[in-house]
Amino acid sequence: MHLTGTFLDEISHDIPHQNWGYEEWDRDFRIMKATGIRTVILIRCGYRRWLTYPSDILMEREGAYRPPVDLVDLFLGLAEKHGLTFYFGLYDSGQYWTEGYFEREVDLNRAVIDEVWRNYGHRAAFGGWYISQEVSRRTAGIIDTYAQLGQHCKGISSGLPTLISPYIDGKKAILSSEAGITKGEAVSLRQHEQEWDEILSGLQGAVDILAFQDGHVDYHELADYLSVNKVLADRYGLRCWTNAESFDRDMPIKFLPIKWEKLRLKLEAARAAGMEEAITFEFSHFMSPQSAYPQAHHLYRRYCEHFGIVPEEV
Repeated sequence: MHLTGTFLDEISHDIPHQNWGYEEWDRDFRIMKATGIRTVILIRCGYRRWLTYPSDILMEREGAYRPPVDLVDLFLGLAEKHGLTFYFGLYDSGQYWTEGYFEREVDLNRAVIDEVWRNYGHRAAFGGWYISQEVSRRTAGIIDTYAQLGQHCKGISSGLPTLISPYIDGKKAILSSEAGITKGEAVSLRQHEQEWDEILSGLQGAVDILAFQDGHVDYHELADYLSVNKVLADRYGLRCWTNAESFDRDMPIKFLPIKWEKLRLKLEAARAAGMEEAITFEFSHFMSPQSAYPQAHHLYRRYCEHFGIVPEEV
């Protein structure tokens, strides 16, 4: 099971910016394509006041900063140049939905979706949507939020696919700002299945692709959770991918590129569970031969060796 997609992390909570321009991004898109990646997913178009494109909506309503470069236009252009499909990630207010004001998050994103489709919907590489509000449990309001946003995305774009990438509330579900790397209480397999059965039952017709993050449970537990995710996705007619995290959650330094042995183990578990595709968070920081992390260069070479890919020299 090899990686066929990656997130693009330009508006991050906890990963340092690499300060790339067109030349670096162009090279990375070329390397991604040569590595077997065919889908790129903008993790979010904005977070609080930081934006990837000059959104009149968000600059006016949220006081967001005008970005110096329109990265949505840049990424779409590079996706078109290199033959990749681009998924647009929605806006994350960083406050409304986390504080329980779900309708405000939805209303704001409806306006963003309209604006984005008006500005970029004609682009050839625009192939889908990513609902960027990530949860692990049956949080009050999340079913309606996902359903309303997914339906609006699909309605305005004549049914382009929508993707969610939730996480499992396992023992590694720790905030980057916390000192530890594990917590005492974690969701059981049975409780995870029950809660996501209820969530997914409310998302039919609004969400097309389910891609759980794979880094929050221990390696010996992963196969069971992936299998449950696949059963649930099949039950509700969703495509089931895995989000194979290419960073390591097992170290006190948050976050470094993952050990190749661990990534390989997770990909093998995904294959055994019947996942259709494997995407990653995320290639450019943690696997690219031009990443700021030297460990990423070596992870890239080990990955290429395993899959018989001729590595790019940078």
